[in-house]
Amino acid sequence: MSRLVPCLRSRLLHIDLGLLRVSLAAGPCRGTASCGGTTDLSMEELLSRSVPPLPPYETKEKAPPPLELRSAEFMRYYRGLAGPSRAELLTLLARDFGVDHGRVAEFSAKVLQAREQQRELGALLQAEDRLRYYLNPRYRGLFQHLGRLEGGLRFLVELRGDLVEGLASKAVDGPHVKEMSGVLKNMLSEWFSTGFLNLERVTWQSPCEVLQKISDSEAVHPVRNWVDMKRRVGSYRRCYFFSHCAIPGEPLIVLHVALTSDISSSIQAIVKEVEPLEAEDADKITTAIFYSISLTQQGLQGVELGTYLIKRVVKELQKELPQIKTFSTLSPIPGFTKWLVGLLSSQTKELEKNELFTESERQELSQITGDRTTETLKKLLNNNEWVRSEKLVNTLHLPLMRLCAWYLYGEKHRGYALNPVANFHLQNGSMLWRINWMADTSPRGIAAACGMMVNYRYFLEDTASNSAAYLGTKAIKASEQVLSLVSQFQQNSKL
Repeated sequence: MSRLVPCLRSRLLHIDLGLLRVSLAAGPCRGTASCGGTTDLSMEELLSRSVPPLPPYETKEKAPPPLELRSAEFMRYYRGLAGPSRAELLTLLARDFGVDHGRVAEFSAKVLQAREQQRELGALLQAEDRLRYYLNPRYRGLFQHLGRLEGGLRFLVELRGDLVEGLASKAVDGPHVKEMSGVLKNMLSEWFSTGFLNLERVTWQSPCEVLQKISDSEAVHPVRNWVDMKRRVGSYRRCYFFSHCAIPGEPLIVLHVALTSDISSSIQAIVKEVEPLEAEDADKITTAIFYSISLTQQGLQGVELGTYLIKRVVKELQKELPQIKTFSTLSPIPGFTKWLVGLLSSQTKELEKNELFTESERQELSQITGDRTTETLKKLLNNNEWVRSEKLVNTLHLPLMRLCAWYLYGEKHRGYALNPVANFHLQNGSMLWRINWMADTSPRGIAAACGMMVNYRYFLEDTASNSAAYLGTKAIKASEQVLSLVSQFQQNSKL
């Protein structure tokens, strides 16, 4: 209980700081001493001062570095802007300080000319190097200099977060902005490579601020209270995160692990049903279940962190508990219910002629719902009411299992698994192991995937070959259970 006091104080401090940030974000402090007077500048003037020019190719190694004051000025100015003004500034930066298209066209022609004239290899390589140089947008220089400032890397992550959020909400749009977001993502991928990352374990003795951030960032199975949080970092549980050497102690991506005696088929047993805390018995631990992985920084979206985190945690667990031989996930299936409702909409409106169910299943559904159309079933799936009927749950068990198997195994985007969680674990070399019925009975779990969850199993000796097969030939390694359900779907459904 004594730990709750500093945690509550931390929460109040967190709220106070949040209010302070809101007040600062309400608008630029034009002409005030705290902003150094920089917000008296127009956006165009600020960008012209802050973005370094691209020097001629011949003097690229000798170009004078920009003043640190200009980069710091940009940071202060940007943080003093409200949301719409930030979007305007980002749009100007992307549009007016990108690639010099004239130079690119000029040196593209010279590369083609060198190839056509079959000039010596050195001349062709130099022409290509010049072209590569002028393909760098000017704003890249600003990002490089910001990354060298104290606190600059954190700022760039925040700025990329604004780009990601703005593109998603259409607050910022257009090819220039998308390109700038991609350029910054690639730069962050280099700066956040594994050599700069530290693996840290979270325990109940960790700083309260870290526990709060872990709790706030949990995106898969929300933390209910401090008792729940204490359980997730207690016995038979592990929680790890990556931090960066330039941002120490700040969780970037978090992985939760349950230590069990077999592959879990229900999330309730892991995070919902609170068991009494007890000392770990190593003899009971043979399996590690990865049940949640959450990115805490939106600006690092698309940066490869999750794969490396899982690999590092596997090594850490093998070192601590060498008796663990089985590694598996218990993963959500986001998007399944939405896909299924869309599929029902595309099928005939008459349930008796719907090709997703067998004749006997259609008859049972009609008897239970009292309706021969798919509209009633769609409404039930959309509002979670169907789980209140034991008959409906039993009737939908097999058809939804085979539909889910097809969704994970057969539905593709550019040849790869449509489901993003499946695509992530399959890229890492896991096997599509087992689909679990009523594995997440929370309202969120029912709404997202009709209560189903899936195990992706990591056979460590096969992960490299599985990953190569999936990335190279788009082949999905799946268990007999999954393949049997897929076969049933193909026999009973016509898509």
